[in-house]
Amino acid sequence: MRIKFLGGADEVGRLGMLVSQGKFRLLFDYGLSATDPPKYPVEVPPVDFLLLSHSHLDHSGMVPWVCGRYETPVISTVMTQRVSEVLFDDNLKISDLEGYPQMYDKYDIKTAKRSFDTAKFGDEREVGPYEVKFHYAGHIPGATMFELRGGKTTLFTGDINTLNTHLLLGTKPVKCDTLIIEGTYAGRNHPSRVKLEYEFLKKIDEVVSRGGKVIIPAFAIGRTQEIMLILKHSKHRIYVDGMGNSITDIYLNKPEFIRSPKELRRMKNKIKMVRSFKGRKYALKGEVIITTSGMLDGGPVLSYIQKLKGDPKNAILLTGFQVEGTNGRLLMDEGKIRLQGVTQKVNCEVCFFDFSAHSGHKELVDFIHGCEPENVILCHSDNREAIYEELKDSYNFYLPKLMEEFEL
Repeated sequence: MRIKFLGGADEVGRLGMLVSQGKFRLLFDYGLSATDPPKYPVEVPPVDFLLLSHSHLDHSGMVPWVCGRYETPVISTVMTQRVSEVLFDDNLKISDLEGYPQMYDKYDIKTAKRSFDTAKFGDEREVGPYEVKFHYAGHIPGATMFELRGGKTTLFTGDINTLNTHLLLGTKPVKCDTLIIEGTYAGRNHPSRVKLEYEFLKKIDEVVSRGGKVIIPAFAIGRTQEIMLILKHSKHRIYVDGMGNSITDIYLNKPEFIRSPKELRRMKNKIKMVRSFKGRKYALKGEVIITTSGMLDGGPVLSYIQKLKGDPKNAILLTGFQVEGTNGRLLMDEGKIRLQGVTQKVNCEVCFFDFSAHSGHKELVDFIHGCEPENVILCHSDNREAIYEELKDSYNFYLPKLMEEFEL
């Protein structure tokens, strides 16, 4: 088995891993980094199959490019398929609006949509020379770990979360000979979830009580729904705007993929969903607005910030990792934001709450131990050395670089 990373080796984002066995080629994920401008993986040669771990653009964003050129079959869960199809269309629209080069067109997207073959957790499939078993990953609904069996076993995790959240249960280790694992949060531990939620709800109450409004930028996939569930006992007037609304509908149409569909449906009926420009005027009269995009690089969140940024009684509560070069990182680091091409000062309060859907450092280390591998390949990380230094005496480590080919 020869392995080469086309992206996402020593960086978070644009993940693409090529596995070759003789003439057989298997691609794991093929994403893009939604920076300004976007970053893409190295061009992949023709491949026999593409295994897609989940729908986030840094894993799925370039799938239409592969399918449009090679008509490659794509295997994922049906949830990953349905959400990815929404994101393919949206990414093309954003590329057009922002003036970025379009890496694929609507015909490539149509080909990609026809190329999906879905599997369930626990299924086993013959994929070329391998038998592949599909394991629950806990990251977002539908996220999958792939176990390759062919003499020895190899586990590709994609993105994982081992901790329970309101939306999902955590994943469990899978015994394997070689573990290929993400390290997004290597070197960083998450705060106590109970304490974090308490502080989050306390801050919202504080802002509303002083007469302010709360903007909660949230990723449409998973984060919007998690925040909705955290607010299930809130008495405030809550509005949800952006793609998160349609993703919530997809989740509720496939309730087997989420932990508590009953609670999510109850929250959907309790809050007000914004589906028009007129609806945004009403949302501004509310108290809490959950809206895309999570990194402030487009989406309805910018219109709300434009209206509310000047009043120090208001607050923006960031709920996820802000990639370098994004509007969200600029806001965190400098208290400024780019609006309509102009960098402007934000005078309202800005807070960060680490509601990550990734395992933190401790959970990653525990997961590695639980898998009992002989070899560990660390990827999708800009701080892999933190795990390597802690565990280097226990396992054979590989820290691959972009386009470096190695053999197992």
